[in-house]
Amino acid sequence: MNRVVKTFLLFAMAFMTMAAFTSCDKSGGNEGGQTAAEKEMQAVVEQYVPGVIYSIYKDLADESNDLYELLAAASAKGVSALSQSEIDAICAKFLQARQSWEESEAFLIGAATDFAIDPHIDTWPLDLDALAVALKNKDQIDALRGEEGIAYAAGKLGAELLGFHGIEFILFRNGKNRTVASLNAVENNPVFVANGAVSVTGEQELIYAAAVAGDLRDNCYRLYASWDADCDAKYMDRCEELEVSTTIGSKSYGENMLSATKAGSTYATWQEVCADILVGGCSGIANEVANVKMGNAHSGEDENYIESPYSEKSFQDFIDNVLSVQYSLYGKSMAISADRNSLVSFMKNNGYKGVSDLESALSSSLAALKACQAKGSFVQIYKDDLVQKAMDAVNDLDTELNKAASWIVLQ
Repeated sequence: MNRVVKTFLLFAMAFMTMAAFTSCDKSGGNEGGQTAAEKEMQAVVEQYVPGVIYSIYKDLADESNDLYELLAAASAKGVSALSQSEIDAICAKFLQARQSWEESEAFLIGAATDFAIDPHIDTWPLDLDALAVALKNKDQIDALRGEEGIAYAAGKLGAELLGFHGIEFILFRNGKNRTVASLNAVENNPVFVANGAVSVTGEQELIYAAAVAGDLRDNCYRLYASWDADCDAKYMDRCEELEVSTTIGSKSYGENMLSATKAGSTYATWQEVCADILVGGCSGIANEVANVKMGNAHSGEDENYIESPYSEKSFQDFIDNVLSVQYSLYGKSMAISADRNSLVSFMKNNGYKGVSDLESALSSSLAALKACQAKGSFVQIYKDDLVQKAMDAVNDLDTELNKAASWIVLQ
């Protein structure tokens, strides 16, 4: 999927911060080369990085591992021996991991973008034609079996068959958990029928889902290890086994952000870090939710561009994306109010007059999306006027985020 990254505006902000960096704060303090405002911004970042990024990425890494283990065990056990409760448990774990991923999308400004992890694990629409062809191919199914199948999936399947949405298709249909009866029957999806894949079984589907879940787990491990250099050894060990990079230069992404203003960091000032969080991160996902995730289908530009169509959890995805913005602004995962060392608290402490408009836009976005969710799934109501209202609300949030960034670089 397309991702808004650092824009021209952000680079202009960074230039302005260089001029501001040597100035004194309004109280006259410039102790140790830092103004009081800059010290406060540093504290904000020191709260944000572990309190939001490390926390959510660790949850995502652990939940994706649990999902893989459940699917691998189900595949090994055999479809005919599975109970509905076992399938339901796998579905619940998928949704838990999915929520953590969506709650991370306000900080795709680092490893998720640089290492192309985002498109690798979250591309949609799923290419059902290609999946039908793959699953009816006995040699390909054999290659996907067991732990060796993870590497095959990662290297051979392509983004349109990988990640959350391939697994979602196996586990959910029409907004409901897959049933035992469905998995024990041959695949009857119309696209599979059209591709002569009516002989595809639940066993083959679980082999595929387990391999893709293993690749998903590996990428989520990489995300966490790339940010938190002090993560448990198992995450980094797997990255080393896969021989994938986890650093920006010689630093982890967390170290790079936390060492802003110092040699070796890509951030010259604390203002630039805060602007990147607001524009590259929060504004990026707000813009995408409003104008791509909802906008493509609602406008008619691409009515098939619907995220999470099989579980019918699109609106929950969008809500979790806006919550990702909320946690970034409030400085802590799951926060419902601003932490003492948070972007919102900094704005309030330093007289930003637009902070109430920002919080109001945040609240209105969540309310508008929940109103859509209460009416039906996005698959059902993507043309509804409520969707346009939600798009407008999230676009207003995007506007306020950019206003806040324009103010913060001048502090």
